Amino acid sequence: RNDAMESKSAKAVVLLIGSGGREHTMAWKIAQSPKVSKVYVAPGNGGISGPKLFPLPDLKCDDHKAVIATCKELGVTLVAVGPEAPLAAGIANSLNKEGLSVFGPEQKAAEIEASKAFSKDFMAKYKIPTAEYRNFTDHKKAQQYLKEVKHQVVIKASGLAAGKGVVLPETTQEALENLEQIMVNKQFGGAGAEVVIEERLGGQEASVLAFTDGVTVVLLPAAQDHKRIFDGDKGPNTGGMGAYAPAPVLTEDLREFVRKNVLQKAVDGLREEGRKFVGVLYAGMMLDPKKGPMCLEFNCRFGDPETQVLLPLLKTDLYDIMEACVNGKLKDLKVEFYDKVAATVVAASGGYPIKYKKGMEIEGTENVKNDAIVFHAGTKRTNGKLYTNGGRVLAVTGTGKSLGEALGMAYAGMDKITFEGIQYRKDIGHRALKRQRV
Repeated sequence: RNDAMESKSAKAVVLLIGSGGREHTMAWKIAQSPKVSKVYVAPGNGGISGPKLFPLPDLKCDDHKAVIATCKELGVTLVAVGPEAPLAAGIANSLNKEGLSVFGPEQKAAEIEASKAFSKDFMAKYKIPTAEYRNFTDHKKAQQYLKEVKHQVVIKASGLAAGKGVVLPETTQEALENLEQIMVNKQFGGAGAEVVIEERLGGQEASVLAFTDGVTVVLLPAAQDHKRIFDGDKGPNTGGMGAYAPAPVLTEDLREFVRKNVLQKAVDGLREEGRKFVGVLYAGMMLDPKKGPMCLEFNCRFGDPETQVLLPLLKTDLYDIMEACVNGKLKDLKVEFYDKVAATVVAASGGYPIKYKKGMEIEGTENVKNDAIVFHAGTKRTNGKLYTNGGRVLAVTGTGKSLGEALGMAYAGMDKITFEGIQYRKDIGHRALKRQRV
């Protein structure tokens, strides 16, 4: 009888924009809310389906008019935006103008990620700890700076480059070559018209995400991501090959420092500038042993694959949190997490992140059991069969009382999945495991 009552009160209809592992995880979590009757995902992927989950593969999310018409037709009560590109393109502005609730920042607030040059100037202005830097639009001046600068550098394309626009040259010569690739040969397209050259920091990275309604910030557990394609952090950078949370490297003291001096300062600064931020603000932190916690960058949305470990740890109804953020009532909501550890391992196509084939049949996902969860990214379903359809194909998340238990569950799940060319790292969580052994 409770079920009947529950389905009556479940009036909320959510449209989620995106197609990756992050979006599958968000959809899975939102659908658990008793208040939500349907979650539409545009365009979705091969794994997004279920009693409340409906992919909309033909809806083009860069066509704002089509998104608005679809929202009206389907009776959507809240729109959640997964990736950064639609936010940077102003989708939240278009939807808000039509009176639709959007969990995700408007265009001016999303600039905190969309322009690394803006983001660094913003950090300097509001005294958010960050590495020494210079922004350049002139290739010659940037060359000159590289020849004179005394410290090791990182070169970043200022615009959106799908998480891949950062290079870490080891020598001045290599830095000059990288600069030419980005500014002259347009390695990252228009994203590299302006570059940020900053001091290279040392230490461990941590992803610290927060829910915000533009005033209050509520931190999620810190996560640690693994960017390089191969074990031992070798090979080229990717969108991320695995993650775990909570990351022990971010102690309670450091977490409070990041809350106050990075995330709260950023939300307050954005609001002061008429760029009120609603959604998830993500601080990429470097815990430099000499300089303390330094902010590397901000993202204007959930991370991928961090979402695949953070949302399984969230105890509070995600729809309630999104609604509180949209309505400016986050301070009135108690947000709780399970006292557990989560780990996720990403399986990628052979040859990723350089050149890879699509359309390989994926087998074994239905054999993943014991609480391990498969989150799909680059997959598609054709005639009931599952095929690869991208670089990062899927992730398997495990949870447990310890990191070892969570990883064991994730890897046991991954062992059951096969497709031609499958590659995944065997050492996710190695930094934290080493820390536990010490």
